[in-house]
Amino acid sequence: MGAKIAILGAGESGIGAAILAKQKGYEVFVSDKGIIAEKHKSVLTHSNITWEEGKHSEIEILNSAEVIKSPGIAENSELIKKIKAKGIPVISEIEFAGRHTTAKMICITGSNGKTTTTLLIYHILKKAGLNVGLAGNVGESLAKKVAEGTYDYFVVELSSFQLDGMFDFKADIAILLNISPDHLDRYEYKMENYISSKLRVIQNQQKDDVFIYCLDDENITNELKKLEINAVQFPFSIKEKVEQGAYLNEEQLIIQTNNDPISMSIHELALQGKHNLYNSMAAGIAAKILDIRKDLIRESMADFQNIEHRLEFVAKINGIEFINDSKATNVNSTWYALESMQSPVIWIAGGVDKGNDYASLAEIAKDKVKVLICMGIDNEKLLAAFANVIPIIEVAGSAQEAVMKAYMLGTTEDTVLLSPACASFDLFQNYEDRGRQFKEAVRGL
Repeated sequence: MGAKIAILGAGESGIGAAILAKQKGYEVFVSDKGIIAEKHKSVLTHSNITWEEGKHSEIEILNSAEVIKSPGIAENSELIKKIKAKGIPVISEIEFAGRHTTAKMICITGSNGKTTTTLLIYHILKKAGLNVGLAGNVGESLAKKVAEGTYDYFVVELSSFQLDGMFDFKADIAILLNISPDHLDRYEYKMENYISSKLRVIQNQQKDDVFIYCLDDENITNELKKLEINAVQFPFSIKEKVEQGAYLNEEQLIIQTNNDPISMSIHELALQGKHNLYNSMAAGIAAKILDIRKDLIRESMADFQNIEHRLEFVAKINGIEFINDSKATNVNSTWYALESMQSPVIWIAGGVDKGNDYASLAEIAKDKVKVLICMGIDNEKLLAAFANVIPIIEVAGSAQEAVMKAYMLGTTEDTVLLSPACASFDLFQNYEDRGRQFKEAVRGL
């Protein structure tokens, strides 16, 4: 048997890492401080992998050659400090998986739009008939996909937490969509730490690799001035023309690589709204670099179905439209959601604040929002931020109560928008649970 690997956290990434490590001959020990889901216990037991729940046995963990850490465990936790003090490497499941595959890696990160862009690229590549896997922060863990099959390409969504645990892993095509304040509680409330984390997506890239990024994002462009970029760069912009990349020419989206442009009306795109135009640009560049036929790229960008919980239409009841944007867990994401609304908004927001600054929402909220319903346990910061901005503010302790209040306050042609700008863990298991409870409450009206 090979070296011992301890895996902290038995969620999707931890289980995937355990399966792959076992397959590659390592001695595997899985430890979760919480309760492991029954389906995951079954996999571990069936695979003859040692596991524990409800605790971390430090003697076992500190006796490992390497530790694979769940993205949800903070770098500065006491256990991680002890592991590092012993000189034991702490890596992410993505880093581990990358060692065991020769597939080309198309990696997408950013504060907003990651999942949509990842799924759009996967949709295009799948439609083109490529042997492609979907992994990372969306779908199954990369390690599990590597263990289960052989792929030529992986489209991987990466969070900053996953990037923090990546050292030798390399993206063949790296995409950085945007950087806005998010998860600052994990980065000592320092924006520069969070920006540095996102830029890890281009570490280890060489001159044959590709870096696709948003030219309109000042946090990105300011940081790039300080760095030496090895990869071939393809910026995208809705404000200016670029030589190589994507830009707007009036209402035409132009994707320009190797002097062979694609042109497509923005009205044909399946994803509408300014933020989605950026997502489509990034996906289109990636597809074009992979030499996918132009007609197929156009067709795929026109027939793509967007994801659940991202500006998802739920129902129209007595002229009031209900939109589920539960995946908007930060301020910038909510700004984009509000910006895309065309009718008066009853906005449902709130949850676990991650160091949010709501000042950037004040102007758009004043213009678009007639009612704010704060849904959470602690709403003080939201109430204070919008007290003099939005005329009517209500408080709700559940999705059902929020939806009922929104319906009672709404009139024909209003839009009820769940776009929380916060994490969900005060009232819900996760953003999916929040979105589904919202939809159930709407359907119950």
